[in-house]
Amino acid sequence: MLREACRVVKRGRGILIPVSDSFRDVAVEAALQAGAFLRSRFGARHDISYKGSPTNLVTEMDRGAETIILDAIHARFPGHAVLAEESGARSGTEPYRWIVDPLDGTTNFLHGIPHFAISIGLQREGTLIAGVIYNPANEELYTAERGKGTFLNDQRLRVAGRRKLNECVIGCGLPHLGRGDLELSRIELTEIQERVAGLRRFGAASLDFAFVAAGRLDGYWERNLQPWDIAAGQIILREAGGIVSGIAGDDDPLKTGNVICGNEFVHAELVKILKPLGK
Repeated sequence: MLREACRVVKRGRGILIPVSDSFRDVAVEAALQAGAFLRSRFGARHDISYKGSPTNLVTEMDRGAETIILDAIHARFPGHAVLAEESGARSGTEPYRWIVDPLDGTTNFLHGIPHFAISIGLQREGTLIAGVIYNPANEELYTAERGKGTFLNDQRLRVAGRRKLNECVIGCGLPHLGRGDLELSRIELTEIQERVAGLRRFGAASLDFAFVAAGRLDGYWERNLQPWDIAAGQIILREAGGIVSGIAGDDDPLKTGNVICGNEFVHAELVKILKPLGK
């Protein structure tokens, strides 16, 4: 765990900022630095621009947080490749690639809703090996390394064990103006609503993954995501004992942009319901 593995240079609400060359610890350090930047401006007014549609927002905070993260990564690992939401792809000389969303939940952030996150995933030769998701508003830090489990701050996480869909609370995405298939979404929502105890739409995909890993949600599905929405959440969910795939049940969400996750039972039930609807 972080407390055992790292030398502490700063403390905040039980979160330790490490000084280490391990991949996860560099991601943690980068996320906490960027998180402090975002938290310092949360609730203030911001300059906004748009990426292709009136609902695809980007602010100076997205760009500033991304700069902090990439500077921290490249200071330790200058040969690593990067795929980042704002600056795009950068090639590297080593078989590692960082996948970065500097501010997942920009709309929440701009509206003063304290539900947004920094998401950092790391691949080695195409396989996810580490992930960090950090919500600066409540200082919840989710971390995972391949084969070493998932933690919320220093607490080990495990997905919920419910095996009756009518007892489950399920997270989802909702398409909106200029994004997604509204008609398909309405059909999916109707099919799921009739079978579950509740539906939730929080507005930050990375934290939906994290909530399933923590057992706060029993499952989650969404379409039309980007790799930076998924990468860290995918390994965090799997290391907490969950199953994650695309809508087909055996496809890679990093390639399709579609995701279903939960424990083995919930994942299978959601695939059974949703897979036929998208054909």
